[in-house]
Amino acid sequence: MRAADPYRYIAGYPETIQSQARQLVTTDELAAWITCRYPTAHDIRSHKALYDYTQSLKNRFLKQTPPLSKVSYDDKISVLLHALGAHSRISRVQGGRYKAKQEIRIDARFKQMPEAFLKMILVHELAHIREREHNRAFYNLCCYMEPDYHQLELHLRLYMVQLETGGSLY
Repeated sequence: MRAADPYRYIAGYPETIQSQARQLVTTDELAAWITCRYPTAHDIRSHKALYDYTQSLKNRFLKQTPPLSKVSYDDKISVLLHALGAHSRISRVQGGRYKAKQEIRIDARFKQMPEAFLKMILVHELAHIREREHNRAFYNLCCYMEPDYHQLELHLRLYMVQLETGGSLY
C-alpha cells in the first residue's frame, strides 16, 4: 500500500502556493512559519469544552437554527471520511413527533492545534446547518462567521502538510 501524498491538502491551490509549501518543507521551515503565526495551541480538550465553544459560536451567528445535540472529538473521522470534521443530521419519528438531531464531530488530532484553526473547522461545520452544499452561499456564511476563513483554511491545510511531513507542533 502506497503512502498518501502529504501535499494532497493543498492540491487545489495554484502551483505557486504548492511550490512555496514544498520549499518550506524541503528547507525544514514550515513548522517555524506556522508557529510564528500561531504560537500556541488552544486549551479546548474535553468534549464538553468543545460543545460549549461551538455553542457560543452558534449562538452568536446562527441564533435561529436548531440546537446542537452533540459536538465531540472523534479519532476515527479522518480514517472513515477523509475529512477534518463532519456534520450530521439524524431525523426520526419519536412518539408521533419528528425529531432532528444536529451533531458535529471534529478529528481528534485537533485537540492540540491553534484556536484559529479549530474555529475555522467549527465555522465550516456550523455553516452546513444552513447550507448543505459547498456553494457561494455556504462560503459567504463561513466568511460572515470568520472573516479570515479562506486564509485560515490555507494555513490549516499547510498545518496538515506539516503534520504528515514533520510531525506535531504543539
